[in-house]
Amino acid sequence: MSAKAISEQTGKEFLYKYICTAAAVQNRFRYANVTSETDWDRLTQEHPWLLTERLVVKPDQLIKRRGKLGLVGINLDLQGVQEWIRPRLMRETTVAKAKGVLKNFLIEPFVEHTQEEEFYVCIYATREGDYVLFHHEGGVEVGDVDTKAQRLLVAVDDKLSEDQVKEKLLPHVPDDKKEILASFIVGLFNLYEDLYFTYLEINPLVVTQDGVYVLDMAAKIDATADYICKAKWGDVDFPPPFGREAYPEEAYIADLDAKSGASLKLTLLNPRGRIWTMVAGGGASVVYSDTICDLGGVDELANYGEYSGAPSEQQTYDYAKTILSLMTREKHHQGKVLIIGGSIANFTNVAATFKGIVRAIKDYQGPLKEHEVTIFVRRGGPNYQEGLRVMGEVGKTTGIPIHVFGTETHMTAIVGMALGHRPIPNQPPMDAHTANFLLNASNNAVTPATTRTASFSEHKATNDATPAKKSKAGLPADSLHSILWPLKNVVTGDWKEAQASSGCSGAKATTLFSRHTKAIVWGMQTRAVQGMLDFDYVCSRDEPSVAAMVYPFTGDHKQKFYWGHKEILLPVYKNMADAMKKHPEVDVLISFASLRSAFDSTMETMQYPQIHTIAIIAEGIPEAQTRKMIKVADEKGVTIIGPATVGGIKPGCFKIGNTGGMLDNILASKLYRPGSVAYVSRSGGMSNELNNIISRTTDGVYEGVAIGGDRYPGSTFMDHVLRYQDTPGVKMIVVLGEIGGTEEYKICQGIREGRITKPVVCWCIGTCATMFSSEVQFGHAGACANQASETAVAKNQALRDAGAYVPKSFDELGDVIRTVYDELVANGTIVPAQEVPPPTVPMDYSWARELGLIRKPASFMTSICDERGQELIYAGMPITEVFKEEMGLGGVLGLLWFQRRLPRYACQFIEMCLMVTADHGPAVSGAHNTIVCARAGKDLISSLTSGLLTIGDRFGGALDAAAKQFSKAFDSGMLPMEFVNKMKKDGKLIMGIGHRVKSINNPDMRVQILKDFVKQHFPATQLLDYALDVEKITTSKKPNLILNVDGFIGVAFVDLLRTCGGFTRDEADEFVEIGALNGIFVLGRSMGFIGHYLDQKRLKQGLYRHPWDDISYVLPEHMSM
Repeated sequence: MSAKAISEQTGKEFLYKYICTAAAVQNRFRYANVTSETDWDRLTQEHPWLLTERLVVKPDQLIKRRGKLGLVGINLDLQGVQEWIRPRLMRETTVAKAKGVLKNFLIEPFVEHTQEEEFYVCIYATREGDYVLFHHEGGVEVGDVDTKAQRLLVAVDDKLSEDQVKEKLLPHVPDDKKEILASFIVGLFNLYEDLYFTYLEINPLVVTQDGVYVLDMAAKIDATADYICKAKWGDVDFPPPFGREAYPEEAYIADLDAKSGASLKLTLLNPRGRIWTMVAGGGASVVYSDTICDLGGVDELANYGEYSGAPSEQQTYDYAKTILSLMTREKHHQGKVLIIGGSIANFTNVAATFKGIVRAIKDYQGPLKEHEVTIFVRRGGPNYQEGLRVMGEVGKTTGIPIHVFGTETHMTAIVGMALGHRPIPNQPPMDAHTANFLLNASNNAVTPATTRTASFSEHKATNDATPAKKSKAGLPADSLHSILWPLKNVVTGDWKEAQASSGCSGAKATTLFSRHTKAIVWGMQTRAVQGMLDFDYVCSRDEPSVAAMVYPFTGDHKQKFYWGHKEILLPVYKNMADAMKKHPEVDVLISFASLRSAFDSTMETMQYPQIHTIAIIAEGIPEAQTRKMIKVADEKGVTIIGPATVGGIKPGCFKIGNTGGMLDNILASKLYRPGSVAYVSRSGGMSNELNNIISRTTDGVYEGVAIGGDRYPGSTFMDHVLRYQDTPGVKMIVVLGEIGGTEEYKICQGIREGRITKPVVCWCIGTCATMFSSEVQFGHAGACANQASETAVAKNQALRDAGAYVPKSFDELGDVIRTVYDELVANGTIVPAQEVPPPTVPMDYSWARELGLIRKPASFMTSICDERGQELIYAGMPITEVFKEEMGLGGVLGLLWFQRRLPRYACQFIEMCLMVTADHGPAVSGAHNTIVCARAGKDLISSLTSGLLTIGDRFGGALDAAAKQFSKAFDSGMLPMEFVNKMKKDGKLIMGIGHRVKSINNPDMRVQILKDFVKQHFPATQLLDYALDVEKITTSKKPNLILNVDGFIGVAFVDLLRTCGGFTRDEADEFVEIGALNGIFVLGRSMGFIGHYLDQKRLKQGLYRHPWDDISYVLPEHMSM
């Protein structure tokens, strides 16, 4: 969502901080906020003027016409303000249809003035620029300012001057006030632009001899510009519309949305309602809400929301558990229903997102059963069959009634089932076309292109033409209008005038895509590009539609893709200029640039005359930037599809990115060859649903475009409808409009004036908005009605009156399309062609594995760590649990090395071993090597490796050997004296015995520390005791033959493994055998080696050369003579 309302206090704060004007703006920052928690004594200390001035008080909760509603207290002292607030604070109040609680009040100084000193000013954004409205009479009784006010359009990228203001806006203003008002309005407009306002109204604006006073203010800002305006905005609080509470769950989902590349929205309408929705897609979410309201469920509809843009399993889980938590708080005597709906996804892996929902259902299965929740599921898209199967299985295993449907069922049919308006099929038919593109019904490997790329509606010069279909008996063509329902007429504007005002000077192409269209893709979107190439191949194109890719974050290189069965290389360029220069045949750019970089990359692209069409996928581009792109595109004759779109598709020719989904859907919806029906939609997900509906009710799609959900799409409904009107292959047009904006009225005017003569089937979604008591911002940024003419109900009626075919609801859209199509077939306008199967396209290995169609032996196995899910897992324990349990480094080592959760004392012992083995000075061989390497200018890794390579039986590697020797002797029942004598007889050293410096008289404190801990905490120390008995024998012969730190750790670790209770005897012996104990020394001593490396670098030591006097040169006698 882009344009969001802000509180009056926030708006005034922005104005007082940042307005730049010669006019003296009075009462800057003189306002105080009052809530139920306000401490009046503290408030008067912070705002001492409250005690001395006359005051005005009013609620600050996005309530319109407060003065007429008696919600403004005027000319009061502080006590009067308190008395005025007391009966209203935290009391329910009705404003229009909305019931809400007054909880936030604004107090300001009262400004003594006359009626003649009140003015009205408003600035608001439109597609072509920003309108400034001014009226010389302001205040409560200003009336209909749209008809009264002076109006000035400041075109996109133009500046407003004081002379323009005086001439166009201030003809009725006294001369003594013109200068100050002109300066203020220009300053206000500059503020409006700089801080990305979309609406700013001041009424009244009071101008006295002292200066300018902003009395009442209402404003909206473009929330998507947060990354630009953060420094000036700070943390903006967006209050909910009056009548709707701000719930913490809404804030939680908004926070998830802000941290995700996906779209997650939640608005609570009636937390006690029995009908809950969890819908995928911004357009689909509106359609489901419409259908629920159409079927009488408006009072029971609990929420509006949507998830889209391929959220991860974890994000979907978090979203689902929030909704399930909300719906299982209060019981309903009729039980509750949860509608998990959606259109046919373009690129979202349905099974992956359903896994998150299934997890949430399992977690809440108890409350769901207790609250008698029935779940209805309908979804399509990549891997949807697996998603539906998993959803059906969880219903069986949990006992929760879950009814599952796929693309064979109309999208909103489950709403009728959930509300009892239609029966629930016992065994719904399932489309099982996942991976069908592996098979070919024909024996031909490749179908001749000419048989499938001509439009289905072209007349064939042949005597055996396919006979025209008869109209369906249940819906005869001559009674088409019997299913259309009357509503009140609305007034429409002149579409020609609107076209002229848009300032379009560059001629735009009627045909955007052909079989020879070549595109550049901006962004490393390999999956989308492969999808385009697979589509090209199945359409029997001669060459791939993607010529190159642009990705600024890597150097020029080649990227591998598949063209049918063989591999090809596509060039990837670091900058746009090189790509354009080397590929002059390209005329389409598909931009996957982020919302932050899409504007700059698009403006750069339009510098190249070869580009005629640009598709911008990114959602969340600030509206001001979008309007600048539109202006330049109009001047250069470039068609922009988007922003916030999946793109478009021309069957048999070209598809943009992920449009149309994967190949199974391409084939199911017959998008590999052209039909006779062209459509235009706002929603990307709903465009794929239209592909499905049109393929089931007609001969298929000729072309389809999703113009995007933003308030100002780069191209409009009318732009594409006129293209379709002028395209011979298009025989009928389908438009899926939406609440918000007035573009649909241009279609009405085009039909009336005869510019559009082909049948137009149209439905505007968002009819439910007029039934809600408070304003709801739907999933798309542009889906919000700012006036009556922008409602879906008004637009549907206007289209109906103009002669378009308008169904009663989205449920009947397919029926109307079928009826119009059958009529065109019956009168010979459309002659359906014979179906010809497309060529086969191999499935990618990764996707085939995802679908469970193949299996392959793994190259290697692992059992200690799994990074594939939402959370890193160590030996079965999520990383969050590791920290929650405060397991420490010893605990982590236990999980990764031994696959066990070791006792606390064992973890502590491991950490102590790492500490005591961390370093033993620079003289030992490992540290010496590390230092020499560091001083030779080598990097950290090389220097560390040099030191580690010295570890062995003679240095540091005695842990394993000591453990093995002592264990073998102890386990064989050999006495300590027998063990010592045998080792002497065999001529072998006893590993872990002996020290160069330390002795029985000068003990190693490291060993003493470890010994004290082990004796205190270990359950048993049999091997350690045995080793200490050996030490008594060896030190009696020579005092330095002590049990050294390596030997101690080795034998103590064997005791730990054997007695901690976590290992069998065989497992304990295996860990000793495979070298686990030496790992303790390697890990610990690495810390010391790294310390020596850093020390040498910090001391800036030069290249080391060993001194001659420390070398004994012993040469052969004949060489030295």
